[in-house]
Amino acid sequence: MEITTRNIAKKKERITYEQAFSLNGKTPPQAIELEEAVLGALMLDQNALNNTIQMLRTEYFYRPEHQYIFRAIVKLFEQSKPVDLLTVTQQLMKDGQLETVGGAMYLSQLVNRVVSAAHIEFHSRILSEKYIQREIIRVCTETLTEAYDDTTDVLDLLDKTERVLMDIDEKNFHTEYHNMQDVLHTAFEQIQAAQESDSSYSGIPSGFVELDRMTAGFQPGTLIILAARPAMGKTAFALTMARNIAVEMKKPIAFFSLEMTAVELVMRLISSESGISGDRLKKGEKLPDVEKAQLYAKSQVLTEAPIYIDDTPQLSIFELRAKCRRLKQQHKIEMVFIDYLQLMQAGGEQSRNGNREQEISLISRQLKALSKELNVPVIALSQLSRAVETRGGTKKPQLSDLRESGAIEQDADIVMFIYRPEYYRIFEDDGGSTLGMADIIVAKHRSGETGDVRLRFVAQYAKFENREIEGKYNLATGLQPNTAFDNGGAVERTYESKMNRDIDPDANAENEDMF
Repeated sequence: MEITTRNIAKKKERITYEQAFSLNGKTPPQAIELEEAVLGALMLDQNALNNTIQMLRTEYFYRPEHQYIFRAIVKLFEQSKPVDLLTVTQQLMKDGQLETVGGAMYLSQLVNRVVSAAHIEFHSRILSEKYIQREIIRVCTETLTEAYDDTTDVLDLLDKTERVLMDIDEKNFHTEYHNMQDVLHTAFEQIQAAQESDSSYSGIPSGFVELDRMTAGFQPGTLIILAARPAMGKTAFALTMARNIAVEMKKPIAFFSLEMTAVELVMRLISSESGISGDRLKKGEKLPDVEKAQLYAKSQVLTEAPIYIDDTPQLSIFELRAKCRRLKQQHKIEMVFIDYLQLMQAGGEQSRNGNREQEISLISRQLKALSKELNVPVIALSQLSRAVETRGGTKKPQLSDLRESGAIEQDADIVMFIYRPEYYRIFEDDGGSTLGMADIIVAKHRSGETGDVRLRFVAQYAKFENREIEGKYNLATGLQPNTAFDNGGAVERTYESKMNRDIDPDANAENEDMF
């Protein structure tokens, strides 16, 4: 039967090299002579075998006969048996493949063609490159054929293609193990760099002093879950951290909002930055000239902030991964925020089977994999179950309250809860007055301590602040000179004092028409 993209697409099977290359009418990339040279060298020189066996894979050999010979060599090597012409011949005879590869005469020809195994590593590298070329052609052809099928889930196909191409890179350009000496050297370099750095934190600081002391900043490759009941301020807390990281540290971040629009998020940021309540801005309340000037001047820092907001609703994990890869490539993002996990979809078959717990488990695993793949912290917001509300006492959330899947707790490196005692009409506790306060409970920390951090929650501006304590917090260094702080500024500030100190209304008169 003639091979076409149509009849291959109907089968939805893994395309073979023969099918892939018959479609474009070209010869597959290969290096048969080098395959022969490498196999001959492996049977001739034990040192060559020890040095290159980990570099080679069966798939690197294009001819099936050469794959059989290489498998026989690997079997002998794994059994700690000598590898030479005679032992390989015996192993192929035992496997019933000696005649298939051309008999003992062909094996002896392979050995006789090799004078020296001096260049075997270079030859092996060329074989890997030829294999990669063949795989890229096969994957792209497979994608092409599946794209012709109207029943194909496009998002699944896109994610599958990206994943397979990245797997080719991972499997062929990265070592499968790390030598302890090399890893120790890297670890000591990081320790020395941390000691010589002006910063107190090895990761990305959130801008909240006590929290950063506990976590040493958010580390690359970690998954952080920020969970709370509705109306506790999850989005406000995430936005405050995003603002601190992007504005103060100048680090690019991605913010995926499945609940609120990009404009709503920016309105919150403007309110928080300018000190003018969001209600007044939304209702179109006429602002005095001095507040107009304040709104314009204070919001200028946001225009240059490297914050990339995506407000696509019903975002699937596959779309998220694709978008994050592009943002990492184009903008070098250093942290990802997701608001929030339960609004995401797994996509494809997982979304159609109706098992929400399995779907959330898949999403959680994929988020952890994404953090390691991009080597950035990923912070995902999550809802808590109603068990918090029905429980007596202080109603402090705990790990068992994570909604819809235990996999969230399992996959996360850090699990944080937001708890506002005032919401439950608890106005005093061991920490003193709870009015306007919120506790960030670090319930799980894979690489450090757990505990509670008390912050100030300013509801009218939808933001969190450090409490008044001695010392001014410098987000870039972690150092504290001498004054109460609020993410780098004084906590107690009135409109008048701020405007008299920072704002010249006349200097911004030309901007009045903006409002």
